[in-house]
Amino acid sequence: MKENFYVKIETIHLPDNGTTENAHGLKGEELAKREIVNVNIANDHEFLNSGDLHPDTTPSKFQSTKTGRGPLSGNWKDNVQPVMCAYKLVTVYFKWFGFQKIVEGYAHTQYPRLFSKFHREVFCWIDKWHGLTMMDIREIEAKAQKELEEQRKSGQVRGMNG
Repeated sequence: MKENFYVKIETIHLPDNGTTENAHGLKGEELAKREIVNVNIANDHEFLNSGDLHPDTTPSKFQSTKTGRGPLSGNWKDNVQPVMCAYKLVTVYFKWFGFQKIVEGYAHTQYPRLFSKFHREVFCWIDKWHGLTMMDIREIEAKAQKELEEQRKSGQVRGMNG
């Protein structure tokens, strides 16, 4: 099944509020098949399940003590500076007769949820990472990689449930 299934996520971060028409430079059939899904991290009800909502990762209520950013409300994307948009290109390939539409459809519903949840956390945890050096980040990455490997070997299944 290795060659019959893959998920590829490509991300480009641009200093705009989602106005770049073709951030990934798609052409031809890829551009024609593309579907744009806007994810508003301040919207608690758009893609998230009730179990995804936590008071400490709610951008509409959070305000950074380090940067003063937040809370995000109303038409925040047009009213905040600086602003950055993460343009995601998700490619799901599943070639298994009878299951292709089901798997691709499920992925289509789960990726906006995943991205919404993740980027809400990144925004609300800004005071934890703002001002870190690349060396600091590499140390955190190495520690996280080690912990993840240990969890994979001995821990329970974790992740987005439901």
